Amino acid sequence: MARRVSLPAADDLFRPTTEDPAPPAGKAAPQPDEGPKKPSGRVRHDEKMTVYITSDELLEIEHARLALRRSHGLAVDRGRLVREAVALVLADLEAHGDDSALVRRLRQD
Repeated sequence: MARRVSLPAADDLFRPTTEDPAPPAGKAAPQPDEGPKKPSGRVRHDEKMTVYITSDELLEIEHARLALRRSHGLAVDRGRLVREAVALVLADLEAHGDDSALVRRLRQD
């Protein structure tokens, strides 16, 4: 007699890993505070984004990572270094808009 195995449903496989309850009916979701944005740091990340970079850009990231370790005693991985850099650029964009380094650099292309 064949035995049938019970497998989890898609909802069980793709459920959120953190509790994010919906606001009660008639109430708006809380607005994020307007303080400076901070990178997520060393936490479990649920989202993934693939970015392609040149070998020279990767070497620059590695050199920066090693310099942080050598000169400042900070042992960080490439992912954290990139998240910190993104947080800095986005904070500058929010604070300075058209005068931000990101807007100026993107206009050069």
